[in-house]
Amino acid sequence: MGDTSVAEATATVATTPAATTRSGWWRTAKDMLSSYPYLLIAIFFFVGWQILPIYSSFRLSFTDDNFLDQNPPNFIGLQNYREVLGDQLFWQGIQRALIFTLVFLPGMIFIPMITAIFIDRVKNERVATLYRIILLIPAMIPSPLIFVLWLWMYNNYIGPINYILVDKLNLFTLATQPQWLQDPKLIFLSIAAMEWWWGLGYHTMFFLAGLATIPKDLPDAARVDGAGEWRMFWGVTVWRLLPILLVLMVVRFGSAMAVITEYLIMGGYDRTKNTYTWTVYMYDTAFNGGVQFRGYAAAIGWVGAIIMLAVVAVMFYIFRPRD
Repeated sequence: MGDTSVAEATATVATTPAATTRSGWWRTAKDMLSSYPYLLIAIFFFVGWQILPIYSSFRLSFTDDNFLDQNPPNFIGLQNYREVLGDQLFWQGIQRALIFTLVFLPGMIFIPMITAIFIDRVKNERVATLYRIILLIPAMIPSPLIFVLWLWMYNNYIGPINYILVDKLNLFTLATQPQWLQDPKLIFLSIAAMEWWWGLGYHTMFFLAGLATIPKDLPDAARVDGAGEWRMFWGVTVWRLLPILLVLMVVRFGSAMAVITEYLIMGGYDRTKNTYTWTVYMYDTAFNGGVQFRGYAAAIGWVGAIIMLAVVAVMFYIFRPRD
């Protein structure tokens, strides 16, 4: 009788909520620990290629380090940041990058969105698949070939764009033909057009995935209520695509504000050109001749990154889901 009572009490204690919670916590911790060996390689690359460079650049921004100086860098506190905040060339570079972003973002968002809507309405699956393959071709081309291709297309003498405008359509003469990469008013539009074409297929796939999640009864109900295509677009499609819009807006805003390769190839290090943005200024300061003030360049990068993060925070608020 006594043994039975002890067994029942033990079973009762073992099945109490506290015991169950401890058991569940230990099981979860054990599962996590057993999974971590499979993540070691990913963690190694993440720390080595992300965390350490970020930490190194942050530490460097508080020093007077320059590449050609044989002496160890000295800690100078916030001096680099104070100089950056008063550097007119830096703020001019931020302004130029912002102008390019304002030109670049609408086309990179709305052109793929409209394209995805049209493809989504294609009833023939084979034709729709063919459209997807064609759109993805530019995304498969390596970036050096993209730059060479568009430099040729924008060339004033042998480029096909000016050839069509001057020789075929007679809209311009050789003296008045557009200077796509030399005219300050056209260079941002020229680079943005290249980026739109290059990323069209990739971004269209994002919107197609978002359109697939919209219940089919929503557009049908809107048509029954008398909504036209334009009203359905803004009232149903856009609101349901807000998560996709948020991801693309944040990612492409960051890439547009931090463009550097395209500027270096098409504009070089000429400070009078619009392509001399804050990223080119940072690269020029750190690596391109002179004394190469890497500490000051790191501070330029961190101030620019903080400005971008502030804008991204506002974008997260604007494009938050409202369902």
